[in-house]
Amino acid sequence: MKRREFLKHTTAVSAGFFIMKDTLAKSKEPVYGHNNMRYTMDAKWGQLNPAKNPVNDCHEMVQDKKGRIILLTNETKNNVLIYNKSGKLLDSWGHEFPGAHGLTLTREGSKEFLFITDTNRHQVYKTTLDGKILMTLDCPMETGLYKKNEEYVPTEVAVADNGDFFIADGYGLQYVLHYNAEGKLLSYFGGKGAETKHLDNAHGVCIDKRQGEASLLVTDRTRNCFKRFDMAGNLKEIIVLPGACVCRPVIKNDYLYAAVLRSPDLNKENSGFVTILDKDNKVVSNIGGSAPTYTDGILQPMSQAEKIFLNPHDVCVDDDDNLYVAQWASGKVYPYKFTRA
Repeated sequence: MKRREFLKHTTAVSAGFFIMKDTLAKSKEPVYGHNNMRYTMDAKWGQLNPAKNPVNDCHEMVQDKKGRIILLTNETKNNVLIYNKSGKLLDSWGHEFPGAHGLTLTREGSKEFLFITDTNRHQVYKTTLDGKILMTLDCPMETGLYKKNEEYVPTEVAVADNGDFFIADGYGLQYVLHYNAEGKLLSYFGGKGAETKHLDNAHGVCIDKRQGEASLLVTDRTRNCFKRFDMAGNLKEIIVLPGACVCRPVIKNDYLYAAVLRSPDLNKENSGFVTILDKDNKVVSNIGGSAPTYTDGILQPMSQAEKIFLNPHDVCVDDDDNLYVAQWASGKVYPYKFTRA
């Protein structure tokens, strides 16, 4: 073999070896989840210097039309951290939200806005993406439901196509309050009680159009379920999720994603996972959780199976169907990224 051919052959063999080695290394990465919804985890994706950009509880995340991942934390040194999909910090803002909890992105024409709920200040805010406050909503005393502001502890907002929005008072009196786009209260439903139409820990709310007609999905966390209401607040369906204290429902295409804060109830610390439901609201995958099992069409109790989370609080699904998970009371950890396997 001539020297030039030998070198070419050696280079090809070496390249093949390193490609095979890289493939083998990647294949050994742990894969989490079930069926066709399986992921590899990057626990260092969102990690920053805590001296410069600290977090306390990482509550919720959304993606804007530029592809940026926006995180809300109740750390007032920087309530909002904005990343690119590679985990690089692009921007930060916000010092006025000590109870920053719910983060919702809404589009109005070509512009995007945020709704932020603050459980300490008992208020809801509409802001620009760079933090300018455009609207502040206080405790809805006009309902006659509340005797003092402290009874109102809003946790989430969902926005309809016409600009109307719905606020879940998930840590307060458990009502879902319907406003028009200008912030005028129109109606309310839910509230505490023992009937199926009532709610307990109505932590999250979202608009669901997977079945065609828009409806509202509301978390009933202590009862391990989501409840579907029509847009007028009439109960239509209960999605039972035994063993799962779910946070807010997040819809992307035909799937529903939710962080499970704890399992089987709120008393068991550090027992969370992430659950994924299909268009028929059947659980198809649990990231860090037990495999979903149905017996005679009934979902069996789910639980944490792998200790990759402590108390996950939200899931963001990006435009490549990768996931970002924010955690509450979990040692001030930054968000994790899960890449579709």
